[in-house]
Amino acid sequence: MGQTPERLGENARNPHRWESADEIYFCLQSIHNHAPWIRTIWVIVDGDAPDLTGMAQAIRAKVRIVSHEEIFAGYAHVLPTFNSIAIESMMWRIDGLAERFLYFNDDVFLTAPLTPQDVFDGVSPVLRGGWRDYSGLAADPAARDDPALFNHFMQINAAALCGLGADNIFAAAHAVHPMRRSIMAALFDARTAEFEANITPRFRTLAQFLPQAAHNHWCILADEAVFAPARDHLHIRSGQGNGEAPERTRGLLLDLGRTSTRMLCVNDLPQLEALVPDARMLIREAIGGGLVYSGECEPAVNSSKASSALAPKVTDGPPPI
Repeated sequence: MGQTPERLGENARNPHRWESADEIYFCLQSIHNHAPWIRTIWVIVDGDAPDLTGMAQAIRAKVRIVSHEEIFAGYAHVLPTFNSIAIESMMWRIDGLAERFLYFNDDVFLTAPLTPQDVFDGVSPVLRGGWRDYSGLAADPAARDDPALFNHFMQINAAALCGLGADNIFAAAHAVHPMRRSIMAALFDARTAEFEANITPRFRTLAQFLPQAAHNHWCILADEAVFAPARDHLHIRSGQGNGEAPERTRGLLLDLGRTSTRMLCVNDLPQLEALVPDARMLIREAIGGGLVYSGECEPAVNSSKASSALAPKVTDGPPPI
């Protein structure tokens, strides 16, 4: 089994990255509630697939299970992998995936109706995030040990892959990622060695780049991207609210129905529940209700949380009625 080239940081060692908290059921239910025009939901797994028997037939009918062996065809030597970045690097190889698709992490949920125009303007992805100057981070060795900055370094590396410096980066938000399969294929062909290095570590490391960020910068440089006109996403980070009054964090969930937020990312649901015990109920209400598994159930789930990545298929042309 291959070894990672550097010691694992806290971001890779966090046990909540591997323990399922049933987030995938909230994610699937939210897609059903707020984006019914999505025709196929591809669930990437390593081993056992989620048990969907408790979900509506309309949801189960859309789900297609995809194994690591399929997307890593020709690269079996890097398996098994517990690295979400490696999986994101290869998910565009799903057989049958649409040219335009959406990538959901399983901790991202829709909290309001989402239309095809919210994620694509023709063939151009609608990007969420903002321009950042990360040059100070790139020059600070101590910053590399801060797990809260891990994603920043992944975005720096992605921009560098496209020939851009750390001083002017479009930092992708923790939200739904609209992506084009042909762009990922072109990136892979142009930077094959870098992609092969990106899929090699078994766990996430600071040497990797964020594939969706590379996709975004490639589209921006080709003038084939547009930017979301307003912020419509909420990111509750791992550790957020620690040391503060719990009602402050709970208020973020309560306000979801009263704001323009369409997308919610909860990085660490068990940690959030320790702070806000009724967080699961509030998230269920925020996504529009429906039958989802609760923490009292023990469905068959993925062997690693990182492999519960979702790539729902986006329909070409008008959505079905």
